[in-house]
Amino acid sequence: MPELLLELFSEEIPACLQARAADDLRRLVSDGLKARGLEVGEAESFATPQRLALVIDDVPAKSPAVSEERKGPRVGAPEAAVKGFLKAAGLAALSEADVVKDEKKGDYYVARTKKPGSKAAEIIAEVVTETVGQFPWPKSMRFNRPLDNGSELRWIRPLHSIVCLLGGKVVPFEIAGIKSGKTTSGHRFLGNERFAVKDFVDYEKQLKKHKVILDTARRAEIIADEARALAKNAKLALVEDEALLAENAGLTEWPVVLMGAFDKSFLKVPAECLITSMKTHQKCFSLREPRSKKLANKFLLVSNLKTKDGGKKIVAGNEKVIAARLDDAKFFWEQDLKHPLDEMANALDRITFHEKLGSQKQRVERIADLAFQIGGSVDADKEYARRAAQLCKADLVSGMVGEFPELQGLMGRYYAEAAGTKPDIARAIELHYKPKGPTDTVPKEDEGDAVAIAVALADKLDTLVGFWAIGEKPTGSGDPYQLRRAALGVIRLVLENDLRLQIGSITTAGFEQIRVPDVPKSAQESTTYKLTGQSTELRVMRDFGDEGRQIDDRAIDLLAFFADRLKVHLREKGARHDLIDAVFSLGGQDDLALIVKRVDALGEFLQTDDGANLLTGVKRAQNILSIEEKKDKVSYAGTYEVALLKDKEELALAAAIESVRQDTEAAIEVENFAGAMRALAELRAPVDAFFDHVTVNVDDSKLRENRLRMLSEIRAATLTVADFTKISG
Repeated sequence: MPELLLELFSEEIPACLQARAADDLRRLVSDGLKARGLEVGEAESFATPQRLALVIDDVPAKSPAVSEERKGPRVGAPEAAVKGFLKAAGLAALSEADVVKDEKKGDYYVARTKKPGSKAAEIIAEVVTETVGQFPWPKSMRFNRPLDNGSELRWIRPLHSIVCLLGGKVVPFEIAGIKSGKTTSGHRFLGNERFAVKDFVDYEKQLKKHKVILDTARRAEIIADEARALAKNAKLALVEDEALLAENAGLTEWPVVLMGAFDKSFLKVPAECLITSMKTHQKCFSLREPRSKKLANKFLLVSNLKTKDGGKKIVAGNEKVIAARLDDAKFFWEQDLKHPLDEMANALDRITFHEKLGSQKQRVERIADLAFQIGGSVDADKEYARRAAQLCKADLVSGMVGEFPELQGLMGRYYAEAAGTKPDIARAIELHYKPKGPTDTVPKEDEGDAVAIAVALADKLDTLVGFWAIGEKPTGSGDPYQLRRAALGVIRLVLENDLRLQIGSITTAGFEQIRVPDVPKSAQESTTYKLTGQSTELRVMRDFGDEGRQIDDRAIDLLAFFADRLKVHLREKGARHDLIDAVFSLGGQDDLALIVKRVDALGEFLQTDDGANLLTGVKRAQNILSIEEKKDKVSYAGTYEVALLKDKEELALAAAIESVRQDTEAAIEVENFAGAMRALAELRAPVDAFFDHVTVNVDDSKLRENRLRMLSEIRAATLTVADFTKISG
């Protein structure tokens, strides 16, 4: 079957939009063809600065014929209804309709018509025209050129030509005065002439001849290879940057890598400032000394031209611009050093964090208190943690961070080091933003980052507490303050450092620091957090855990949010979310590391025969209880009477329940979760025997009640470990 080749040639498309645009073109055209009955083959799209291209294999010659059936009025209906039906169905007379027999509702008319298939070229013209007219550019330009539907042509940049070939033949159509054809242009400067193409292979070959590399990945590969080769020849190492590589591949159709240099005096400025300046302003790669890892006074630029002088003028022009940009960076650095971090920190009072949560300075004061509280839990010096938190946002008012926001934290560390601040505090200022996402690294306690961990946790927890306090929780459709990311950051910091942290107590302390009088009480005190239609129910326990800690209702609500985030995090690692529910639902669970250990131990236990059979027994007991309690309208929770135990299986189960309860509680007390599971396994045999030989619903009402209470005790015995009724299976 023939191949479809489509190219939309325009002025330069921004590099950041090319990949998405190519994907949108592939999706919209492919889906449009299939929706109209053309079951096409594989589709592949491409993008360069001046063109979007698409090739689709195995395009059928035409769409299949379609049978349509339209239900009409009942037989004997008024004449007006019949005429309306005939007109809508496109029938000349009622005799062309069929009659369907229906004994219940009465016979009615049906119009059955067959629509012949359409030619592929006609469908393609329709789909491409529709795609161009409705293309989802984030931003677009108007060209005062009307489309067939009466609207204006809108495209990212002026659209010049359209190539559309099916099996080598032009698919004729016109969009806003631009007629489809088979000719396109090459590189703007190196091959700027029109040429005709036959098919995709010829198209790609001709483009290369006219100095255009169609495939973005190939352009990126060329840039990377040339950059590494130039660096190696200069006995330097390339500072790898995948994002910058992709951007340069999107800026060029025929990439040429050149090397330039800048004055060594700029190397007194922190390397990251120079790297960021050259990357942001000139899209240039930086180079390092291979051994010392220090930044070299050379850079690599990617040109879209191959000149006769070998790029000397291009390099000279870039060196002038780079010198000016680096001079700006040097100025910011020198000016910022004149202002101590404490002075910058005081200036945070002029920056609003949120209208309901105060200034950045007020927020820093809250973070400092939380960091001091958390410090002891992560083996960090509490005063160091408080001091690092007090300075952690100071660089936000610096000139360098004002110019390059991505350097926040890092510049704070440099300013702290320049002032002689203790290394742990300076490092914490830099690392407290981590992890910034699921792939970012986490500060590690065993690498000397305890202070950084304390500040990082305090920063993220204050964010969560603050927006929870003003009722700005994430919804299924939005999370403008990135609270999910903050919660995941807390989870990763805790789990990857195996920290013993009582989130409920810490967030309660955080809520006590915030007073928000104008937020509805319902928004502050909801005790069930709902996420995308699901909810994690937590017991509202003011006395939390064995120490009787007082937990704010809002903190319990926030814990439910952590439970949802923990489920997502663990599910990505292969854990079962129902086991998290089974542990969380016990109440008093706010130590994330212990929750995960319980979940892991529970998961391993349920994979054994004892675990699987005990789960079945507990669920059976719960099902019987639920049925009987609903029927009797009473609860059978509570202890049974030992004197009423008659059968040996009852006596054996009673003994096992008491033994298991004591053993599991003792094991849990010392956090021996594997031991608790082993103790729980002792219930399996007596539970099985009980159900095999003992009848619960006997005629004797007292005996029946006693045995139902024993069933409730089976569940109670397992509740020391987890709520088995929450476990699927």
